[in-house]
Amino acid sequence: MVSSASQALSQPKPDSCQLGRVVKSNSHCDYVVQLDTQNDVNNPPKTEDYGFGQFVKFESSRHWAVGIVYDSQLFNASFLNSGPRLTSSPDPVFTPDLVQDTCILLNVALVGSLQSEKNRTYGLQGIPRVVIPANTPVSQMDITEVHSFHCSADGKPQFTYYGHLLRSGGAFAPQLTQQVLGELIATELFSGAEQRALQVLRKEMSWKSTMGAMR
Repeated sequence: MVSSASQALSQPKPDSCQLGRVVKSNSHCDYVVQLDTQNDVNNPPKTEDYGFGQFVKFESSRHWAVGIVYDSQLFNASFLNSGPRLTSSPDPVFTPDLVQDTCILLNVALVGSLQSEKNRTYGLQGIPRVVIPANTPVSQMDITEVHSFHCSADGKPQFTYYGHLLRSGGAFAPQLTQQVLGELIATELFSGAEQRALQVLRKEMSWKSTMGAMR
Protein backbone atom coordinates (compact mmCIF):
# COMPACT_ATOMS: atom_id res chain seq x y z
CA MET A 1 0.00 0.00 0.00
CA VAL A 2 1.03 3.59 -0.52
CA SER A 3 2.18 5.44 2.60
CA SER A 4 0.34 8.55 3.82
CA ALA A 5 3.39 10.62 2.82
CA SER A 6 3.13 9.35 -0.76
CA GLN A 7 -0.62 10.07 -0.83
CA ALA A 8 0.08 13.62 0.27
CA LEU A 9 2.37 14.02 -2.74
CA SER A 10 -0.28 12.94 -5.25
CA GLN A 11 -0.90 16.36 -6.75
CA PRO A 12 1.53 17.69 -9.42
CA LYS A 13 3.14 21.08 -8.98
CA PRO A 14 2.39 23.80 -11.57
CA ASP A 15 5.95 25.13 -11.78
CA SER A 16 7.47 22.30 -13.82
CA CYS A 17 10.40 23.27 -16.02
CA GLN A 18 9.54 23.27 -19.74
CA LEU A 19 12.29 21.60 -21.73
CA GLY A 20 11.23 22.05 -25.35
CA ARG A 21 8.86 20.76 -28.00
CA VAL A 22 8.29 17.64 -30.08
CA VAL A 23 9.93 17.90 -33.51
CA LYS A 24 9.56 14.33 -34.84
CA SER A 25 8.97 10.70 -33.91
CA ASN A 26 10.86 7.53 -34.77
CA SER A 27 7.95 5.28 -33.82
CA HIS A 28 4.69 5.37 -31.88
CA CYS A 29 6.63 5.28 -28.59
CA ASP A 30 9.88 7.00 -29.58
CA TYR A 31 9.82 10.81 -29.83
CA VAL A 32 12.46 13.45 -30.47
CA VAL A 33 12.33 16.67 -28.46
CA GLN A 34 14.28 19.80 -29.34
CA LEU A 35 15.40 21.73 -26.26
CA ASP A 36 14.53 25.38 -25.88
CA THR A 37 17.47 27.79 -26.04
CA GLN A 38 17.96 31.39 -24.95
CA ASN A 39 16.77 32.39 -28.42
CA ASP A 40 13.42 30.68 -27.76
CA VAL A 41 12.62 31.45 -24.12
CA ASN A 42 13.86 33.73 -21.35
CA ASN A 43 14.75 30.87 -19.02
CA PRO A 44 16.02 27.87 -21.02
CA PRO A 45 16.40 24.52 -19.22
CA LYS A 46 19.62 23.79 -17.37
CA THR A 47 21.83 20.77 -18.00
CA GLU A 48 20.58 18.94 -14.91
CA ASP A 49 16.95 19.30 -16.05
CA TYR A 50 17.17 16.83 -18.93
CA GLY A 51 19.64 14.15 -17.92
CA PHE A 52 19.64 10.45 -18.76
CA GLY A 53 16.60 8.77 -17.17
CA GLN A 54 14.68 12.01 -16.54
CA PHE A 55 10.89 11.57 -16.47
CA VAL A 56 9.10 14.05 -18.73
CA LYS A 57 5.50 14.84 -19.60
CA PHE A 58 3.94 15.72 -22.96
CA GLU A 59 1.18 18.25 -22.32
CA SER A 60 -1.60 18.80 -24.83
CA SER A 61 -5.34 19.43 -24.76
CA ARG A 62 -6.11 15.73 -25.34
CA HIS A 63 -3.80 13.83 -23.04
CA TRP A 64 -0.83 13.98 -20.70
CA ALA A 65 1.73 11.43 -21.87
CA VAL A 66 4.74 10.34 -19.80
CA GLY A 67 8.18 9.50 -21.18
CA ILE A 68 11.76 8.87 -20.09
CA VAL A 69 14.85 10.44 -21.67
CA TYR A 70 17.00 7.55 -22.94
CA ASP A 71 19.44 9.33 -25.27
CA SER A 72 20.57 12.75 -26.47
CA GLN A 73 22.24 14.23 -29.55
CA LEU A 74 24.06 17.47 -30.23
CA PHE A 75 23.06 18.73 -33.67
CA ASN A 76 25.36 21.19 -35.44
CA ALA A 77 24.39 22.15 -38.99
CA SER A 78 27.81 23.64 -39.69
CA PHE A 79 29.69 20.45 -38.83
CA LEU A 80 31.82 19.29 -41.79
CA ASN A 81 30.67 22.35 -43.72
CA SER A 82 33.35 22.93 -46.36
CA GLY A 83 32.07 26.35 -47.37
CA PRO A 84 33.79 29.67 -46.56
CA ARG A 85 33.73 30.87 -42.95
CA LEU A 86 34.18 34.22 -41.28
CA THR A 87 37.63 34.90 -39.83
CA SER A 88 36.19 36.83 -36.87
CA SER A 89 32.98 37.16 -34.93
CA PRO A 90 30.13 38.53 -37.09
CA ASP A 91 28.95 42.07 -36.56
CA PRO A 92 25.24 41.97 -35.58
CA VAL A 93 24.67 45.27 -37.38
CA PHE A 94 25.56 43.75 -40.74
CA THR A 95 24.27 40.22 -40.06
CA PRO A 96 20.84 40.72 -38.44
CA ASP A 97 19.49 37.38 -39.73
CA LEU A 98 22.31 35.26 -38.31
CA VAL A 99 20.80 32.50 -36.13
CA GLN A 100 22.25 29.78 -33.98
CA ASP A 101 22.42 26.53 -35.97
CA THR A 102 23.15 24.18 -33.08
CA CYS A 103 20.62 22.46 -30.86
CA ILE A 104 20.23 19.55 -28.45
CA LEU A 105 17.83 16.75 -29.30
CA LEU A 106 16.43 14.36 -26.71
CA ASN A 107 15.20 10.85 -27.49
CA VAL A 108 12.26 10.00 -25.26
CA ALA A 109 10.54 6.62 -24.83
CA LEU A 110 6.84 6.85 -23.91
CA VAL A 111 5.87 4.63 -20.97
CA GLY A 112 2.27 5.69 -20.30
CA SER A 113 0.10 8.66 -19.43
CA LEU A 114 -1.20 10.61 -16.44
CA GLN A 115 -4.91 10.70 -15.69
CA SER A 116 -6.71 13.24 -13.48
CA GLU A 117 -9.91 12.22 -11.76
CA LYS A 118 -11.70 13.55 -8.68
CA ASN A 119 -8.86 15.83 -7.56
CA ARG A 120 -6.22 13.11 -7.83
CA THR A 121 -3.73 12.00 -10.45
CA TYR A 122 -2.71 8.43 -11.27
CA GLY A 123 -0.81 6.65 -14.02
CA LEU A 124 -1.84 4.47 -16.94
CA GLN A 125 1.35 2.57 -17.74
CA GLY A 126 2.14 1.02 -21.10
CA ILE A 127 1.85 2.21 -24.69
CA PRO A 128 -0.36 5.33 -25.04
CA ARG A 129 -3.04 4.98 -27.71
CA VAL A 130 -3.05 8.63 -28.81
CA VAL A 131 -0.42 9.99 -31.21
CA ILE A 132 1.39 13.06 -29.87
CA PRO A 133 1.32 15.94 -32.40
CA ALA A 134 4.33 18.00 -33.42
CA ASN A 135 5.18 21.09 -31.35
CA THR A 136 3.66 19.57 -28.21
CA PRO A 137 5.34 21.16 -25.14
CA VAL A 138 7.50 18.80 -23.09
CA SER A 139 8.26 19.50 -19.42
CA GLN A 140 10.27 17.98 -16.63
CA MET A 141 8.33 15.90 -14.09
CA ASP A 142 8.92 16.53 -10.40
CA ILE A 143 8.96 13.82 -7.74
CA THR A 144 5.27 14.24 -6.90
CA GLU A 145 4.27 13.60 -10.52
CA VAL A 146 6.61 10.60 -10.75
CA HIS A 147 4.95 9.21 -7.60
CA SER A 148 1.50 9.79 -9.08
CA PHE A 149 2.46 8.00 -12.30
CA HIS A 150 3.55 4.96 -10.29
CA CYS A 151 0.20 4.77 -8.48
CA SER A 152 -2.75 2.98 -10.07
CA ALA A 153 -6.36 4.19 -10.06
CA ASP A 154 -7.01 2.32 -6.79
CA GLY A 155 -3.95 3.89 -5.10
CA LYS A 156 -1.62 0.90 -5.30
CA PRO A 157 2.01 1.12 -6.49
CA GLN A 158 2.64 -0.11 -10.04
CA PHE A 159 5.64 -0.74 -12.29
CA THR A 160 4.18 -2.54 -15.31
CA TYR A 161 6.27 -0.90 -18.06
CA TYR A 162 9.41 -2.85 -17.12
CA GLY A 163 9.44 -5.05 -20.24
CA HIS A 164 8.36 -2.20 -22.51
CA LEU A 165 11.25 -0.02 -21.27
CA LEU A 166 13.76 -2.80 -21.97
CA ARG A 167 12.51 -2.96 -25.56
CA SER A 168 12.13 0.79 -26.15
CA GLY A 169 15.07 2.25 -24.23
CA GLY A 170 17.55 2.08 -27.09
CA ALA A 171 21.12 0.85 -26.77
CA PHE A 172 21.24 1.85 -23.10
CA ALA A 173 17.99 0.12 -22.09
CA PRO A 174 19.55 -2.09 -19.36
CA GLN A 175 21.36 0.84 -17.75
CA LEU A 176 18.25 3.01 -18.07
CA THR A 177 16.06 0.37 -16.41
CA GLN A 178 18.57 -0.06 -13.59
CA GLN A 179 18.58 3.69 -12.96
CA VAL A 180 14.78 3.90 -12.90
CA LEU A 181 14.60 0.94 -10.52
CA GLY A 182 17.20 2.53 -8.25
CA GLU A 183 15.29 5.80 -8.10
CA LEU A 184 11.99 4.06 -7.35
CA ILE A 185 13.63 2.07 -4.55
CA ALA A 186 15.18 5.22 -3.09
CA THR A 187 11.85 7.10 -3.01
CA GLU A 188 10.30 4.30 -0.90
CA LEU A 189 7.00 4.60 -2.77
CA PHE A 190 6.85 0.81 -2.71
CA SER A 191 7.03 -1.18 0.52
CA GLY A 192 7.12 -4.76 1.77
CA ALA A 193 7.10 -7.46 -0.88
CA GLU A 194 6.80 -4.89 -3.68
CA GLN A 195 9.95 -3.08 -2.55
CA ARG A 196 11.83 -6.38 -2.28
CA ALA A 197 10.67 -7.33 -5.79
CA LEU A 198 12.12 -4.10 -7.19
CA GLN A 199 15.40 -4.79 -5.39
CA VAL A 200 15.54 -8.30 -6.87
CA LEU A 201 14.86 -6.93 -10.36
CA ARG A 202 17.64 -4.37 -9.97
CA LYS A 203 20.12 -6.98 -8.78
CA GLU A 204 19.17 -9.24 -11.69
CA MET A 205 19.67 -6.39 -14.16
CA SER A 206 23.06 -5.58 -12.62
CA TRP A 207 24.11 -9.23 -12.78
CA LYS A 208 23.08 -9.58 -16.42
CA SER A 209 24.95 -6.41 -17.36
CA THR A 210 28.09 -7.63 -15.57
CA MET A 211 27.97 -11.08 -17.15
CA GLY A 212 27.28 -9.59 -20.59
CA ALA A 213 30.37 -7.36 -20.31
CA MET A 214 32.53 -10.36 -19.36
CA ARG A 215 31.62 -12.36 -22.47
